[in-house]
Amino acid sequence: MEGRTSLLLPGRPEKGVLGPGSKGRETVFYNPAMAGSRTRSVLLLRHAIEAGFLGEGEIYALDGLTASGLRARRWLNELPAEMASRIKATIVDLNEEALGWARASHEAFPPHHGKGEISAVRGDLRTEVLSSGRHWVDIDPYGSPVPFIDSAMQSLARSSVLEVSATDTAALTGSSKNPLLRRYGARVRTDCLSHDSGLRVLLATVAKAAARHDRSIRPLVSIWDSHHLRVSVRVQKSVKSANDLQSELGWRVFSPAEEEVRESIAAGLHHDSTCEFLPMHCMLPLSSKVDRSDSRISGPLWVSATGDSSAMRSMTEEAAMDYCGPEDISDALDWKPRELELERRRVARSVRNLAEEGSVIGTYHHIVVDDLASWLGTGAPPSPSKMVQILRDAGHRAGMAHYGNPSFRTDAPWEEVVEAAGSLQPPM
Repeated sequence: MEGRTSLLLPGRPEKGVLGPGSKGRETVFYNPAMAGSRTRSVLLLRHAIEAGFLGEGEIYALDGLTASGLRARRWLNELPAEMASRIKATIVDLNEEALGWARASHEAFPPHHGKGEISAVRGDLRTEVLSSGRHWVDIDPYGSPVPFIDSAMQSLARSSVLEVSATDTAALTGSSKNPLLRRYGARVRTDCLSHDSGLRVLLATVAKAAARHDRSIRPLVSIWDSHHLRVSVRVQKSVKSANDLQSELGWRVFSPAEEEVRESIAAGLHHDSTCEFLPMHCMLPLSSKVDRSDSRISGPLWVSATGDSSAMRSMTEEAAMDYCGPEDISDALDWKPRELELERRRVARSVRNLAEEGSVIGTYHHIVVDDLASWLGTGAPPSPSKMVQILRDAGHRAGMAHYGNPSFRTDAPWEEVVEAAGSLQPPM
């Protein structure tokens, strides 16, 4: 059982396995490390329906590269009946045996309210996705999603959602430079924000695909979770917005010079500052004359907000438990109360800090506290929660980030970030 949805598998999932390393060992590929991703997908679909940008009628959703079929089954089972009744989900995979297990799971454990439809198709996602218009498409491949993005983009309705996972994190975070350049046409500096830069490179890739088809994107949620990066975007048909793509793209600069910070401020990509202290990073517009061979430079990448405040703020721990937290144990599951409690904790952890980060997702400072201590030469990293409180007390927006490294976001001028960090250092 994952969330509150049960499934059948040929054997127990291999404990401690993250990512696609064991894909070839089983006839049905099920990765428990993606459980949080599937929980957030349920909550985001709920938000999209409530916000009205999937229309008022039937919702044609596709779970591509479905493997166990669990993501689509969780959509139907964990959303309320009135929402699930609108969903016509298609699961697609090349592995007929995996689809057989998915069908068997659906028959053995149908949605508790009996609503929603699901159909299984054996085939190539790139072909099946174009067979009809889609309001929701999920791409969760083994490796890079690049081969699937264009065909998925072409299939989308005028207002829709595209969710894209990438497990080629070594490429996206700059560790494997040649695949990064070959697949994404970018470079990324390998520092504490390399996963954030990787998410922004992935968003830029999706945005450019959208523009090729007269569409534009608006990020809803962007997540680094263990072994994978994942972006969820709203896609709209709009030639005018597609023409504005370049204003959303640019560069990230590590250890910027004063003139680069001032250019960033002038472009509206950095909070106002006296430049008495220079920040660790700043963004520059795509038109900026950067030296792409400069090791400080990451990009081209997405320079606007990586998420939507309303969508992220809807992903509270309470909402996760209300919709996705496990309740009753079937007689078919030999689970003890302790295992049930652990699954509840996993569900809650999958959205931890997301709602708080949503309130500050439009700010330009994303600060990893380990990096901040090193940058300032202050020894022990400051507590991110204490930094947030000090900056809030000073009248600035600040919030903890849902990120693999302890970090926070804020709109405070850099000199006030420095002052707050200094105030948390023990007296000499």
